[in-house]
This record gives sequence, C-alpha cells and structure tokens, in this order.
Amino acid sequence: MSKVNLEKAEVEIRERRLGSITGFEGSAKELVDSARCGSLKDKSRSFSQCLGCSTSNAACTVVLIQDAAVISHGPVGCAGCLHEFAFTYRVNGVHRGVDNPTQRRIFSTNMKETDTVYGGSQKLFDTIYEVERRVKPKAIFVITTCASGIIGDDVESIAEEAEDEIGIPVVAIFCEGFRSKIWTSGFDAGYHGVARKLIKKAEKKQTDLVNIINFWGTDIFADWFGRLGLRANYLTPYATVDQIAHSSEAIATIQICSTLGSYLGAALEQGFGVPEIRVSPPYGIAQTDRWFRELGRITNREKEAEKFIDEERERWLPQIEELRKKLAGKTAYVTAGASHGHSLLALLKELGMEPQGAAIFHHDPVYDNESIESDTLQNVVNDYGNIPNYNVCNKQEYELVNVLNRVRPDVLLARHGGMTLWGAKFGIPSLLIGDEHFGMGYQGIVQYGERILETMENDEFVKNLEKHAINPYTKWWLDQDPYAFLGGNSDVRTY
Repeated sequence: MSKVNLEKAEVEIRERRLGSITGFEGSAKELVDSARCGSLKDKSRSFSQCLGCSTSNAACTVVLIQDAAVISHGPVGCAGCLHEFAFTYRVNGVHRGVDNPTQRRIFSTNMKETDTVYGGSQKLFDTIYEVERRVKPKAIFVITTCASGIIGDDVESIAEEAEDEIGIPVVAIFCEGFRSKIWTSGFDAGYHGVARKLIKKAEKKQTDLVNIINFWGTDIFADWFGRLGLRANYLTPYATVDQIAHSSEAIATIQICSTLGSYLGAALEQGFGVPEIRVSPPYGIAQTDRWFRELGRITNREKEAEKFIDEERERWLPQIEELRKKLAGKTAYVTAGASHGHSLLALLKELGMEPQGAAIFHHDPVYDNESIESDTLQNVVNDYGNIPNYNVCNKQEYELVNVLNRVRPDVLLARHGGMTLWGAKFGIPSLLIGDEHFGMGYQGIVQYGERILETMENDEFVKNLEKHAINPYTKWWLDQDPYAFLGGNSDVRTY
C-alpha cells in the first residue's frame, strides 16, 4: 500500500507511517532481526537531555532552493537556527553551479504573545505579501512552528488564498517540533510540500537525467555521470523551482541518504512514475558495486556501468589494500543520523577496522518504498557482519559520553557538529566530515581512510585536552549503565 498521499496537506509522521523508533540498545543484527520479524518496539526514556526540532530539518529541504523564499510562522527565535543555511549556501553554492550565491531569503512572522491570543493568520497573510514584494521569489514556503500549531492557525487556507492572489506557489509545510519525536519527520514534511506543489506531471522523459536527493556535498556526480552518459538533477539544495518542477521527467532517482530522501524518492516513483534505485548508497565496495549495476540497469547502461566499475577498481583497490594494512584492528565508534551512520560503519569495515558500536539518532525499520533491499543497516550486517553496542538515541549525549568512557575507541567518527567534543575530552581522536559525498565510491574509501589515519596520527591536541578538560558528567553517572534511563528503568543507583 502506498505510503505517499499528495492529496493531503500534511504528511503522516514517521512513528505512524514507518514505525520508526528512537530507543534501542543491543546489536545491529538484533535490531535488523526485530524489524524484519515485526517485533520491534520503541523504548522511551525516563530522562531526556535534549531533542532535535523537525522545523530545522524541514527548512533544510527548502531554504537552499535558489529562487524561493522561506517564512517561519512563529516567534522570531524559531528562525534563529536557520542562519546556518545562509552560510552553507554562500560557501558551497559556488561549487554547485550557483553563479552568485547571495544571502538566503529567510523571514519570520515574529509572532508575539498577543498573536497567540488573537491568532496570527493576518500577520502571516501580510508577511507573504511583503516577501513577494521585496524579493520576487518563484515560490514561497511557510514552515510552521509550535506556537502557530498550538493556536491552530489555518496555514493551508492562508497559503492557498495568497497563492491565488500573488500567482506563485505558496507551500504550507507542517513541521511543528511537538508533532514528532523523530526529527527526520521534518525532511518528509518539506519534501511533501515540494512534491505536492512544485513537481509537475512529465510531458516527456529525459533518458539521461537522474534525480539526486542529497544535502549539499561537493559535486562528484558530474564526473561519474559524464562517463556514463548521464546528467545530474540535484534535489533540492541549489536547484531552481523550474528544475524541481521537471524532476518528474528523469529516468531515475537516487538517494545519498535514505534518512533524508525516503519520502521524496517514493513520491517521485508513486506519484510521478520515476523509478527509485532501491539499494544502499555507494559507500564501501560491496554497496558501490551493487549501486552502479542497479543504476546501469535502470538507465539502460549496463555495459557502461561495468566498464566504470572495472576502471575504478583497477585505480583504487591497490590504495584501499594499503590502507587496510595500516588500519587493520584499529577500533572506532560512530555517532550520526541513521542511514549515513550505517554508511560510515560500512566504510570502517571496508578499511579493516573494528567498530565498537554506534549511537544512531533514530531507526526506520522500513523506508517509504517498502523495499527490504533499501535497508542500509541490514545491508551492512549482511556484507560485513554484526556491530555490537548499537544504540538508537535521539541525540542523548549523556549516553554517548558514558559509552565512550567505557569503550575508548582509537577514533570517533561523527556526522553532526558538537559531537566530536566528547571524544576529544576523553583524549580520543575525533573526525567530523560534513560533506556526505566525501566517502562515496571507491575513491571515497581511500579519502576517508586517509583522513582517519591523519586524525589518529595527530592526537597531541586531544591528549592534552583530556588532561585539562572538565567533564560536566560526574563520576556518579559514568559509573552507571549507559542505558539506565532507557525503557523507564527506575533502578538507577543514587547516593
């Protein structure tokens, strides 16, 4: 049964749509087996330190569209986290085909206490008009916040009325922070709005065009696709409204991270007939081989794909083998979002390292395409074996700190800012790479391996930091079981 319904204004959250969870501790194989046999259950925490807000994740999908504007309908503080996307756009835009990466068009309705009493509908309507007057965007996105959601402003009706009057798409995106415990529900909300209001039915197919659902990594696909006779259509960072509208004409859709693209990939296939590549992204040799072969099959370029694989293997396998000799037996720990975290585990295994565990921010037992082939964690387990100490935690740093204090890996790999600090405080060399394309393909294995080696060899700073750093977590907590609060456990030792 289709999990995508573009007739509705709001997307169903991941807890209900996919059965996603934020609480688990065990091994990766146990988690996969539970998901496959239908016995997976979420565990709540009797203590929670922090949570991610899905509003930021929804903004991630639309703020970087070149000729669009975004309105945060709520208090101005709710837009405070959106400035980072303006920085990302200016820094990375030049590498992704943006001739003049200017400041992003980000606005707030600046709801105040009186608006929560009398309603913010008129304020939103006036803001839409003012944004259109000031910057003349090709589309306007309205992202909701807790304040506008609690008072029940009819954002969809306001957006439709404004759209009729100003003549451009005005897209309501429902992503209040309280809506879902799964932070990635924000991605789905943003892409639901994009698919519902911007993507048009295809009048023709472009047999060399491939959609790429990604964040904002360096463009590696121009070279790859050029050798295969294909062209890349990035969605949605750095795209234009027109590019997005014609994404239905593509021959296929690929995802860099299924955590990000699960919903849009399924929407393009189920709503617009664009087939999705249903294997894990190309991280590690096994997954890279499968991915290019599936890309070749869907785009009718099997021979070109096999030639590409042979050329890349000949070029990079000797270097990969040398790295394996240097890294064999070294231990590591990973903290990241779900699918990309799985990809990092695959890279570590490919390099001959031993992952001692992972703190992954949530888990999807199934993606929106409902294909088991797409399960990135299952593919890691099948290709490389089990991962112990596998923790699903919605960014609970107190659990991560406790585990790191116990396992003391040779290196910590992180995907999100602020997480490497905890490894460094324990004298653990820590590596954060924000470019999700950096580890892709055969070349990516070499690049990541070299950076890991460099990080471990240059450990003087973290060793000195360990001697002088003050850890906010006390000995009392570090002596507890890391998962003492998971599942509502009340047997936590106190003094």
